[in-house]
Amino acid sequence: MSKVTKAVIPAAGFGTRFLPATKSQPKEMLPIVDTPTIQYVVEEAARSGITDILMVIGKSKRAIEEHFSRNVELETELSEKAKVDELEQIRGISNLVNLHFVWQKELNGLGDAVSYARYHVGNEPFVLMLGDTLMGSDDSKRPITRQLLDAFEQQNGPIVAVEEVPHDKVHLYGIIGGDLIEPDLYKLDTLIEKPDPDTAPSNLAIAGRYIFTAEIFDYIDTTPPGKNGEIQLTDAMARMLRDHEMYALNFHGTRYDIGNKLDFLKTNVVFGLEREDLSTEFREFIIAKAEQLRRDQ
Repeated sequence: MSKVTKAVIPAAGFGTRFLPATKSQPKEMLPIVDTPTIQYVVEEAARSGITDILMVIGKSKRAIEEHFSRNVELETELSEKAKVDELEQIRGISNLVNLHFVWQKELNGLGDAVSYARYHVGNEPFVLMLGDTLMGSDDSKRPITRQLLDAFEQQNGPIVAVEEVPHDKVHLYGIIGGDLIEPDLYKLDTLIEKPDPDTAPSNLAIAGRYIFTAEIFDYIDTTPPGKNGEIQLTDAMARMLRDHEMYALNFHGTRYDIGNKLDFLKTNVVFGLEREDLSTEFREFIIAKAEQLRRDQ
């Protein structure tokens, strides 16, 4: 099987949970501290060995293209003011990987968004990375996508990243069922989109990172609309599972959910505390605020 060098990042949704902020800008451009969410995803791909990314975007997503394109005027100003670190950082954004963009004509589910990558990917395997999901690895040298790629190369079959979720959250995710064949590695026998917690095959939820072979496009094409009248990727994967062996990796790391305002705030706090230039004063502020809240109770 050929080496995986391509990734697909769907980033076409409206982001209605973050209105009014997302009325005129993509939710993927909302910053975690000072860096757009989508940039963290692209950086993960680059650190994992991906060299070519297709982003599937929609209306009002032009800001994503602009962010990853060169801004010569800004670079010139930074150079003239001798802001070397800022200049290096800005130039680095446009040199992370080879980036391409395609427009999703109408929002019709994740499965439909992935289908737009068919001609870009061709017959090659590819990584699918959700543009609004951040993944932190327990090993800085092995990002989550790299962990998934290593498992894929070993098994030679489609594979998804999974994590354990609380029982009462199972209905919010695509859930897998299968047999543990190696530490943290499952061979799948079931895939269900947002099941009833009482009948779900497990509490292992698909966590926003996938590796597919090109056959997935044929299954998306024949998958009827599912929940919410949209083409659900999990449904297409379930159909593919009938004919192909598929796997799941319980990765070593943390998924940062930024799909709602509360988790978005929590993620900003976590990332802020990890920043060398901010952590000391930020930690002091949080401690002081917590003490004030305790006194006020």
